[in-house]
Amino acid sequence: MIVVTGATGNIGRPLTRALTEAGRQVTTVSRHPAEVPDGVRHVVADLADPAGLKSALDGAEALFLLLSGDLHALGASPADLIGEAAGSGVRRVVLLSTLGVVTRPFGKTRIAMRALEDTLRESGLEWSLLRPGGFASNALWWAESVRTRRVVAAPFGDVGVPIVDPADIAEVAAACLVDDRHHGGTYELTGPEVITPRQQTEAIAGALGSPVSFHELTREEAKAGMTRSMPAELADDTLDILGSPNPAELRVSPDVERVLGHAPRSFADWAAGHVAAFR
Repeated sequence: MIVVTGATGNIGRPLTRALTEAGRQVTTVSRHPAEVPDGVRHVVADLADPAGLKSALDGAEALFLLLSGDLHALGASPADLIGEAAGSGVRRVVLLSTLGVVTRPFGKTRIAMRALEDTLRESGLEWSLLRPGGFASNALWWAESVRTRRVVAAPFGDVGVPIVDPADIAEVAAACLVDDRHHGGTYELTGPEVITPRQQTEAIAGALGSPVSFHELTREEAKAGMTRSMPAELADDTLDILGSPNPAELRVSPDVERVLGHAPRSFADWAAGHVAAFR
C-alpha cells in the first residue's frame, strides 16, 4: 500500500490516479475530507502533527511526502514525519523538495528543506528526491481575470523559466514509488523550454481560441497581491526568481524524460488540458 499526502492538490490527484490505474492500493491524506477514486482509502490528518499520520501509515510500504509551507514555520518539526514513517514500517519515501535547495540554498525555507532531505538520506529508508522548479498550474492565479476580463496581469512579462506540468511531477513520483531503480535518485524536474508570462498568455489564448491581453505589473503590485495568500518572505523569494532567474533556474533538465521515457509536457499542453478554468 502507498500513502499519498497532499492528496487534493495538483500533484496528489494525478499521482493517486496513476497509482490506482497501475493496480496499487492507495491511502490518500489531506487536512480536510475529500472525494477520492473508488477503492482508495482516505484519511484526514494534519501533517503538522506527525503522530496524526500514524493511522494512515498502517500497512504502508511507501510514502509520498508533500509538505505545505507552514511546516517550515517556527517550531515545526517535519523531520518527525520521517521518523514516524520508519517507525510504522514504511520502506520507501519519495520527498517533494524544491529546485531552490540548489539554486538559492540560503533562504529560510530552502535551508529547512535541505535539512529534511538530509534527514531522509540518513534515515535508513529507501528514498528519492524530487526537485521541481515553477509549476505550470501557477497560471491558475490568472483564471478569474481571464474569465472575466480576458487579461493576464503579472510581473516580469518577458522573463521566463522552464516551468513544469504537475502531471509530469506526479508521473515521476509514481515511478519512484514503485520502481526500485529510483532508490537514491535526485531528480530536477522542469518543463521542456523556458517560457515567459507573455508567452504563457499567448498559449492560454490559443487554447481558448480568443484573444487574451497581457498587463505587466510592477514588483510592488505583484507582491501586494501575493501576500494575500503567502508570507511576505516567500513572496519576495518567488519574485526574485521570476524577475532574475540564475543560470541554474534557466536550465532545462533532462530528468523527466530520463525517468518517464518521453519529453515533459509543454505549457501549451497544460493550457489545453485546463482550458475550462479560463473559459
